[in-house]
Amino acid sequence: MLMLLSLCQSVALGSHAAAARAPAARAAVAAARPLAAGRLSRGLAQISASEAAVAAAPAGSGVRSDMRNIAIVAHVDHGKTSLVDAMLQSAQAISGSIDKDDRLMDSNDQERERGITILAKNAAIEYGGTKVNIVDTPGHADFGGEVERVLNMVDGVLLLVDAAEGPKPQTRFVLKKALEMGHRILVVVNKIDKPAARPDYVIDKTFDLFVELGASDEQTDFPIVYTSAINRQSGDEPDEVSDSMEPLLKKILDLPAPAADTAGSLQLQISNIGSDPFIGRLGIGRVRAGRVAKGQPLGLSAGPGEPVKSAKISELFVFDAMGRKAVDEASAGDIVVFSGLSEFNIGDTLVDPADPRPLDPISVEEPTMSISIGVNKSPFAGKAGKLLTSRNIRERLEKELETNVALQLKDTGDADSFQVYGRGLLHLTVLIETMRREGFELMIGCPKVIEQEIEGARCEPFELVDVELPEEYSGSVISMLGERNGNMLEMGSVSPEGIVSLQYEVPSRAMAGVKTKLMSATRGLAVMTTTFAGYKPWAGDFDKRDRGNLLSHEKGTATGHGLKNAQERGSLFAAPGDEVYENQIVGIHQRAGDLKVNVCRQKQLTNMRSAGADEKTNLSPPTPITLEEAVEYIEDSEFVEVTPAAIRMGKVGKK
Repeated sequence: MLMLLSLCQSVALGSHAAAARAPAARAAVAAARPLAAGRLSRGLAQISASEAAVAAAPAGSGVRSDMRNIAIVAHVDHGKTSLVDAMLQSAQAISGSIDKDDRLMDSNDQERERGITILAKNAAIEYGGTKVNIVDTPGHADFGGEVERVLNMVDGVLLLVDAAEGPKPQTRFVLKKALEMGHRILVVVNKIDKPAARPDYVIDKTFDLFVELGASDEQTDFPIVYTSAINRQSGDEPDEVSDSMEPLLKKILDLPAPAADTAGSLQLQISNIGSDPFIGRLGIGRVRAGRVAKGQPLGLSAGPGEPVKSAKISELFVFDAMGRKAVDEASAGDIVVFSGLSEFNIGDTLVDPADPRPLDPISVEEPTMSISIGVNKSPFAGKAGKLLTSRNIRERLEKELETNVALQLKDTGDADSFQVYGRGLLHLTVLIETMRREGFELMIGCPKVIEQEIEGARCEPFELVDVELPEEYSGSVISMLGERNGNMLEMGSVSPEGIVSLQYEVPSRAMAGVKTKLMSATRGLAVMTTTFAGYKPWAGDFDKRDRGNLLSHEKGTATGHGLKNAQERGSLFAAPGDEVYENQIVGIHQRAGDLKVNVCRQKQLTNMRSAGADEKTNLSPPTPITLEEAVEYIEDSEFVEVTPAAIRMGKVGKK
């Protein structure tokens, strides 16, 4: 019956999507329908046989029918973490109630502040006698390295799609990865309670995306469930949702069970790395074949043809709700955590030393952007931080390399500076912000894209940019992206709410500062998302910014009197009482070219001027600037000074 229901959904899905596809694609789908109908009778005949085969699988081979390993992937802010909270509560895996805003899986401070998932995390629930291992994955392309590793541990994927927005760029990125690995997809249409929800449109667009990405017949025949994770509701139809997550949990049990060759030679590939303050470095991975026990002599290999080193694990855990549970042994299909090894990397395989069969190492996409991180050499160096030397910085970056697989580190000609390579600006600035909170003082250089030569042509990374904004502001945004050598791919029709969607391909180097200008041009009403679009031919030069800087004339304390005169020349970053130094960027000049201003100027006191007169000075509020905005703003010969107390920008060697 489950297969029959799924096939019926597929036929209905095809009819929804046919109206939106091009003639050639429409004909292809129409030709596929008789095949699907022909498979229906065969599928019904095979249902009981396949279920019986699973139930009767011998102990040493077959599948683990008592387990499901799934990953939840989606675009940023489509509700992955809220969905995991709802599943934990529905399965009663956590004692007590979970508040709608708790987001238990987002335990990192920056994750809670930014409202996004940065690190992949594991949880587990029991439902209907089946253990379900859940992995919550990042939704931003900059953390794609996390997604790629996680998908190696699972057999099924919950693809979460917003009921109003539909598939977005990051949905494409993670779905492509999952389809390439052959995973079965369960489509979850979330936020069905939105007033602007349009589930039929969303399903049509999702089907189109599957076809476009080359999904197999089985993969395009995806099951669908509708949810409102924050309200703990789910159902098989958009207008028939219940106050329970049971419909979702039942659909999860229909996903493939993990293959389990428990009698084979041990294969445990390390997909993630963690740490524990008491037991040290942790490895996380799935047992592909065989069994593993704590204290058992093992081998460790980097891949086929690589030498096998002796190893032994001291502690072994499996996931239990939001925590870990110690076990003596685990078998094929289990996702485990182990300790006791100090020298291992992501992608290494734990094997049986008597019959080593290491798996191919995990491949991760190469970095697209680099940035220099060095010792803080500003006049205020050492006043706020406690970790100041190049040795401190090197040790911290090398420690990050152990767990951050998409990061690379290279030395420069300067012993006090290091070049760090990452998947994007957010990927790099999250690391810098983490170091800032740990007490580091850093000097950050201008970010640079990593170019490649492909078939003799100079190529650079591009971003796929999706913008949704009110129609009245579309002209200024089109002009802004056009000036940055962006290429418009699609412009949607205006919605009943007056919203228009734009899709561009823009060079990655041109995206610096775009978000800030976009928000200013649209009065904060635009929604922009980006994802990596690959390497394309060099787009040519363009002007990054058309206005210069306001530079501090001297070292001192900014005063209201000095700032009042400076604000007539442009917008300011500094406020009265801020400590500044010579050549610090204290604002944006209203014209091209830099201008030095004396923001520390004191009002001369006379019989007619009192010291308290500055309190009556009318100043415009300073423009707040975040770490990401500062790094995007600077150009060559400029830097960002990062300390636990402040973020400042300055000019190098400007006299």
